[in-house]
Amino acid sequence: MFFYYLDLAWRSIKKTPLMSLLMVLAISIGIGITITTLNVYQLMSENPAGERSDKLVAVQLWSQGKDAWKEFNNQLTYQDAYNLRKSDVPVRQTAMFITGLALQTEDPDFVPLLESVRVTDSDFFDMFSVPFIYGKAWDKGVDTEALYQVVINEVLNKQLFSGEDSIGKTLYLDSKPYQIVGVTKTWSPSPLYFDVTTGAFKDSAQIFVPFSLAPIEEFQSWGNNQSWKRESINNYSQRLNSEMHWIQFWAEVQDDKQRDEYAQWLKRYVEQQQLIGRFDSPEAAAQLSNVAQWLELNEVVPEDNKILVGLSALFLVVCLVNMLGLLLAKFLKRAPEIGVRRAIGASRAQIFSQHMVEVGLIGFGGGVLGLVWAWVSLSLLSSRFDLEQSLTHLDTSMWLIAPVIAIFAALVAGTYPALRICSTNPSVHLKSQ
Repeated sequence: MFFYYLDLAWRSIKKTPLMSLLMVLAISIGIGITITTLNVYQLMSENPAGERSDKLVAVQLWSQGKDAWKEFNNQLTYQDAYNLRKSDVPVRQTAMFITGLALQTEDPDFVPLLESVRVTDSDFFDMFSVPFIYGKAWDKGVDTEALYQVVINEVLNKQLFSGEDSIGKTLYLDSKPYQIVGVTKTWSPSPLYFDVTTGAFKDSAQIFVPFSLAPIEEFQSWGNNQSWKRESINNYSQRLNSEMHWIQFWAEVQDDKQRDEYAQWLKRYVEQQQLIGRFDSPEAAAQLSNVAQWLELNEVVPEDNKILVGLSALFLVVCLVNMLGLLLAKFLKRAPEIGVRRAIGASRAQIFSQHMVEVGLIGFGGGVLGLVWAWVSLSLLSSRFDLEQSLTHLDTSMWLIAPVIAIFAALVAGTYPALRICSTNPSVHLKSQ
């Protein structure tokens, strides 16, 4: 019976092509705007850590003095990060920051590139599930005894070595030779939850070098650099020993018990620092946030985005009201035909079902066209406003969500017109015939 109603619906649409097109356009515009805002909201609110969300914790310390910052800073000083790396409580832990270095190869014709580089520890790769295609991260011992080793990603490996296994080969960063020990797959979680200091939706770095090289090579920080007090910093050594906050720090715990143990360890660390004259604020403490808490704490999904989703839903309602009026006019125009069908035995339920199938077909067409509008809108946002690609690609789930929303919305709008037409008294229209 469904396919019979589908055939009737298609014939009805072909009889009134202009009105049907107007209804498809009305719902498609509403769906296009709704899907655009919903797509951006979904991409921003996604937790890329998945099942590891509760095991990974960002570490914050209230290390500032009295009458300074009124909340925990997202980053740590170098001296605190250095000390925290000595803890044996977490399963894994890593300090990190972003810098920039000039990249060269042994090819004399290669034009040097200025690339962003993540300075981190070997645990970083296992903690954040970075996939490798060749090699692995540098050995744990390199985190304390610095070696000039590097991990690059698949894109850079294709650019420099045509995608071949480059383990053991050499590249130069600021003219220093680094041995390649690992090549990762293309990997850039969105949001970039482990470092939201300069934007949560930027691409991940293509190059990773050991954190232990920082005091040797004096890597400059390309991220946020914040201090709560005036200090004279004239060289890199003074920077390392200053109260400048510029290091991100994450730890991995097995369960809540180990998290509590680590929190106690951090509490003792704060107390130890107070004994040597640091952390002199009454609020001095440590704070641990899992990935979900971290994203919420840093407002990765702004309140404005939720408001935009709500406004786009209201706009869809306006489009549906217009569609309801067009459907009512179209269905009532066919009242004589429906009267004859009722007179020869068609039930109200059959008439209602027939018209709801037609409404659903119009809704499906509006959903498909709405996806096109959404794709065009996201492409324009990406090119016109130079937004991050991670925010402007159409998520695969939207290809299912859009038609479902469109069909459901169309059925809601079409319920009243369908009820009106199936309740028509056939005798009135038979007399007119």
